[in-house]
Amino acid sequence: MAKVMEMYQPSAVVLQCGADSLSGDRLGCFNLTIRGHAKCVEYIKTFNLPLLMLGGGGYTIRNVARCWTYETAVALDTDIPDELPYNDYFEYFGPDFKLHISPSNMTNQKHPGVHGQDQRLFENLRMLPPAPGVQMQPIPEDSIPDDTADEDTEDPDKRMSIRASDKRIACDEEFSDSEDEGEGGRRKVTNHKKGVKRAKVEDDREEGEEKKGEVKEEEKPKEINLGKHDSKSSAGLVVMSPH
Repeated sequence: MAKVMEMYQPSAVVLQCGADSLSGDRLGCFNLTIRGHAKCVEYIKTFNLPLLMLGGGGYTIRNVARCWTYETAVALDTDIPDELPYNDYFEYFGPDFKLHISPSNMTNQKHPGVHGQDQRLFENLRMLPPAPGVQMQPIPEDSIPDDTADEDTEDPDKRMSIRASDKRIACDEEFSDSEDEGEGGRRKVTNHKKGVKRAKVEDDREEGEEKKGEVKEEEKPKEINLGKHDSKSSAGLVVMSPH
């Protein structure tokens, strides 16, 4: 584990404390005592890293409860007595009612070449890539910044940004109370669709009346000229008369 810590350099450790390796387990084939099992917790604590301990296997329930109780005390650097206090489940821990268990007389089947596997494991670790370096950089916020609060404090002589001007765009069909009413196709609040149509009809009517007046004024000189021509003709006829 020291070599693993050296290679990966973790910032925290998650330790799964499975108890199926304890002596007397119904499914496990190992012969560990509770003190021997807790030695793993003591060793991992020596690295002085944040440690999260989890449960795991274990199929002899009374021994699993003993193991996790003792290892919790080891993690907290607290000594607890071997005598179990009386509780609602006290009879489950008989006949000795002790915290620790004794190893059985099962045959030690550990292979003599198991220690030779260390060098092979170290070689495999050496071939793996080391702990990667993580680049630290600030992460921008996901929310859109609200610029409306700064409008009152902005410099009036400074050009308005495109984003701010886009916010001021209003549809022609919407009402407006801005200072530039009536300019650029915008209208006042009092204007309405029907009122606009009525005003347009009145403008067209006035325009038509003006055109009619211009036509009449152009026709008047013609009539006057025509009258003068007729009078001259009649005068000429009078002069040329034999009478």
